[in-house]
Amino acid sequence: MERVRLGLLSTARIDEAILGARADDAPFEVVAVGSREAARAQAFAHEHGIPRAHGSYDELLADPGVDAVYVALPNALHHAWTLRALAAGRHVLCEKPYTRRAEEVDEAWDQAARRGLVLTESLMWRLSAQTRLVRELLPALGEVRAVHASFTATLERPDDVRWVRELGGGACLDLGCYCVSAARLVAGTEPLAAHAEAHLRGDVDERFAGTLRFERFTATIQCGFAAALEDSLTVVGSDGVLRVPDAFVHPPGLVVLNGEEHRVEAGDHYRAQLDDFCAAIRGEGRVANDRAEMRGQARALDMLLSSAGL
Repeated sequence: MERVRLGLLSTARIDEAILGARADDAPFEVVAVGSREAARAQAFAHEHGIPRAHGSYDELLADPGVDAVYVALPNALHHAWTLRALAAGRHVLCEKPYTRRAEEVDEAWDQAARRGLVLTESLMWRLSAQTRLVRELLPALGEVRAVHASFTATLERPDDVRWVRELGGGACLDLGCYCVSAARLVAGTEPLAAHAEAHLRGDVDERFAGTLRFERFTATIQCGFAAALEDSLTVVGSDGVLRVPDAFVHPPGLVVLNGEEHRVEAGDHYRAQLDDFCAAIRGEGRVANDRAEMRGQARALDMLLSSAGL
């Protein structure tokens, strides 16, 4: 079948992960990129071997040779540009987090449904081979009693958009969304209550800690921009402990159950997500991160942020 023709809506650094998933057997090809500045788009296209460059996002959406777009703008712009892309008849893969507002998820999915388009959120870690292994091993724990997810890193660039609250900045939305996704995956249900505290740098959460209470257990999450890199998941059950030392970024295919290492071929989780997205566009199934998943994720993020007064 013909490849899905993908356009990049922005020249954000995360685009390189999508570009790195290109291959001869890939179900997509990157055919265009758009930027607010024509020169930037042209330079990016030349560097990465992309056929067409557009000097505005609207020009990209108007390109008749684009079937779908990857939206990698600052968080606060995800919903608005997703709606514009859907209105232009383009399928949308939107970078995480899509939003903290469940009603925006419904608005976008309603529009996608009316137009027969595919929409999904880029929480690529859920589609990794390593995460499939986690799902397979979870029953060995018996009843889950506790979950802890942590994602910390250093963000030293003072001009980074993640330091700007109006653009959807902050550690919870940028890193904590993975921790929230992990807790919800283990629970298989949505949280009943949340409590959180934020340590601010200006008006943005530089460090964030919280709890999500599910029916059977309470999950703790920790994230921040001012600590060494860690992205781990621990699940404690009545019959054992499961640890994922590198859960979210470049998952190596390693899960430790009761001290015993279990391994799978790591693969490329961005490619796995694009395979999932393109298959849905071809009518071969539903996206893994569907309306219910995106809505639950948005609601849980809002519960935590609201508890912290953000």
